[in-house]
Amino acid sequence: MNIAYLLHIKSEVKYLYDTNTLRQGLEKMRKHGYTAIPVISEDGDYVGTISEGDFLWHIIENGQGQLKEQEKYKIMDIIRDDFMEPVSINASAEEVIEKATNQNFVPVVDDRNKFIGIVTRRDIINYFMEKQQKAN
Repeated sequence: MNIAYLLHIKSEVKYLYDTNTLRQGLEKMRKHGYTAIPVISEDGDYVGTISEGDFLWHIIENGQGQLKEQEKYKIMDIIRDDFMEPVSINASAEEVIEKATNQNFVPVVDDRNKFIGIVTRRDIINYFMEKQQKAN
């Protein structure tokens, strides 16, 4: 399995910039119905992935549930460093599958850590289903 075959390229993927406000992040996630979304820098480097839980814990810790209050904070203020680490475009199928067992998508970067897209768990499952159907 070549992960480039399954890749949803950056232009097809919704993502946030680390300089977006929390309000912008919440609004984008709500609009698209996401529970997690990739975060990149203005230069295109993959910074991490942010989840609904990250927003929730921030709101609980700061006691500010009003959406307007979330304009004071940036995504970079709450993102976790170790959440949903990316794989290289040259990663093995095993590495991608291992990561996809614990998350809905796997962020993919190039050799310079530039975000180039995602591979979804659904696409991996569909790939193997199609392969099985062709074998039968």
